[in-house]
Amino acid sequence: TLAGLLPRFHDPADGKVLLDGLDLRDLRLRDLRDSVAFVPQRPFLFDATVRENVLLGQTKRSNSAVETVCKQAYVDEFVKEFENGYEEQLGEGGSRLSGGQIQRIALARAFIKNAPILVLDEATSSLDAESEDKIHQAMERLIAGKTTLLIAHRFSSLKLASRILVMDEGQIIADGSHDKLYRDCSLYRILYDTQFEDKS
Repeated sequence: TLAGLLPRFHDPADGKVLLDGLDLRDLRLRDLRDSVAFVPQRPFLFDATVRENVLLGQTKRSNSAVETVCKQAYVDEFVKEFENGYEEQLGEGGSRLSGGQIQRIALARAFIKNAPILVLDEATSSLDAESEDKIHQAMERLIAGKTTLLIAHRFSSLKLASRILVMDEGQIIADGSHDKLYRDCSLYRILYDTQFEDKS
């Protein structure tokens, strides 16, 4: 819900969302959305080729640009196994791909858009360790020099954040670095310890 406010998928019922001091509702919707790249928890792929799914309508981008971003997002690792390479049809909703492969294509879309604002909504949820590691590496490159809103339940993703907000029942209850939150916020500490106990 919070992430959807930034690209104005919905507006707040009360108050306002400011970007560099400007109310989002005062900006032209197209200009705002051109400035935001959104990687959702469950990206949608079309029954189209790898190339078309990465471009997502950005027809002015070259084939070499597609291949460059696919290397950055580790898409090329599985595309080279396809008989038709970047022209391989992916099936409705990306039915021929694993969850990790779909997430990598979503990250390639964000790379090719190269927007100054990035929203990563649970981009590593439900992935195996190998896919999660690849996506973390891609995310690290993608967020460089960008304002990034990273939503995550996995603490391994939060290492990319310079500032962490802890939410509970729709309210921000703590704000700060990992060390500060681990020391001062009992909910954060419990969640962190529980997650890493489960892995041991």
